[in-house]
Parts: sequence; C-alpha cells; structure tokens
Amino acid sequence: MTGMLASSKAGHDKNAVYIIIKEETEYVYLVDGRSRTLEKPKRKNKKHIQIIKKYPEPELPERIKTGLADDAQIRKVLKQYRMSTTK
Repeated sequence: MTGMLASSKAGHDKNAVYIIIKEETEYVYLVDGRSRTLEKPKRKNKKHIQIIKKYPEPELPERIKTGLADDAQIRKVLKQYRMSTTK
C-alpha cells in the first residue's frame, strides 16, 4: 500500500486526501506534506480510509521506502491529483 493515495472516510479529516507511507496490521500512516509531514504522520485505522488511486507516480513508493521522499514531493503529488480531479 505504500505510495498509494487514500481518502479519509471518517473523523474530523473526512474527505481529506493523503499518501500512505507505512502499513501495519490494523493501521496505516498518512501524510499530506503540510500538517502531516513525513516526520509526523497521521495514524489511521484501515477501515476509515478509501484507496482512491494506486500509484500516482511510479517511483514514489520506492522513494518513500528508501527515505528519499520529502514533504515537497508529497505536496506536488497531491496537487497534481487534485488538479486532475477538478477538470
């Protein structure tokens, strides 16, 4: 799941779009590059998210796993996604 886009289905952040950076048994860790950075991801129950797109950039999951991704890249990917959905 790492690198996939996800939308929050529940909570105060309902409908917010994030990128999954880590997966555990019951939880995923989400970032948006602004309020939820790579250093401080949001932990969310898997049943409270909806996967909305597999891999926005093919190399993004590998960059996240190796630690080469940064918050600017996360913001760029999310901005591109938002631009593509508003057309």
